[in-house]
Amino acid sequence: MKVALIMIICSQVAGECMKPHLLNHHDTFYDCMIAGYEESKNKTEELGRSEVSKNEVVIKFQCYYDSNEPEKKMA
Repeated sequence: MKVALIMIICSQVAGECMKPHLLNHHDTFYDCMIAGYEESKNKTEELGRSEVSKNEVVIKFQCYYDSNEPEKKMA
């Protein structure tokens, strides 16, 4: 079973979060966690210092086993 990575972007100023967004699937929980930290950093940099500071943007992510994404069998 694959491990899904979802990201949630929130504004502490507005007190609201966007809908969770499925980013991708990974083979292991470890790989998903590493990707979550990397994607969060990339998104923070993409938004920029001003936007993140002005809206107090917080990025959360979660990894979970996705029963809809079976592992690929090796031939």
